[in-house]
Amino acid sequence: MSKPRLEGKVALVTGAASGIGKEAVRLFAENGAFVVVADVQDELAHQVVASIGSEKVTYHHCDVRDEKQVEETVSYTLEKYGSLDVLFSNAGIIGPLTGILEFDIEGFDNTMATNVRGVAATIKHAARAMVARKIRGSIICTTSVAASLGGAGPHAYTTSKHALVGLVRSACSELGAYGIRVNCISPFGIATPLSCTAYNLEPSEVEANSCALSNLKGIVLKASHIAEAALFLASDESAYISGHNLAVDGGFTVVNHSFSAF
Repeated sequence: MSKPRLEGKVALVTGAASGIGKEAVRLFAENGAFVVVADVQDELAHQVVASIGSEKVTYHHCDVRDEKQVEETVSYTLEKYGSLDVLFSNAGIIGPLTGILEFDIEGFDNTMATNVRGVAATIKHAARAMVARKIRGSIICTTSVAASLGGAGPHAYTTSKHALVGLVRSACSELGAYGIRVNCISPFGIATPLSCTAYNLEPSEVEANSCALSNLKGIVLKASHIAEAALFLASDESAYISGHNLAVDGGFTVVNHSFSAF
């Protein structure tokens, strides 16, 4: 058998108790990594650890809106495993669904605090650890097709994901000097607990809606597909990829959907 793609590496995954983060934790561990699960959903996170095994995965409570908690989570990772090779900054919220004419400013602030400020804090403290230990690490963030288009998500969410792509590119420009890669993944619509709860839909309904709008037919996008993309960006297979926004969207963001000549 081939060597596990993350053998001996240490990964920190935020938003890891469910959805994309949960799938990434499982896949990273299967590929040889030691993983710290970071989330605010304590019960679900403990279930993730129990399902994989505490010899490979541990949990640390972390609300990314609180920089102190982020710093403590990075410190915990270093104390537990002695290294930090991969950060998958995946925690995020959808935020208010209101239109711009009835815009929820307080909800907007909370969305930005989680989706942008929280990610910035995780990049800051993970990168500091990597630089101090001369680790040529990989930092990955979860964005969205809403980072490339208007109308693909609520206003606050769309704004936050556009900002996140800018943050990834800016961090890439600085951290490349230390051999640290910074990339992001932009998924199309997935039936995660986050999206199902936000829109009050069953997973089958979210998937049906996404399939109806998708460009690539014959496949249903799952959280596991995003985890596979994260594994690629975390591994040495992507050793010279940095500053990239990897769209896992079946071509959705590059197709003019109003054009129907074909």
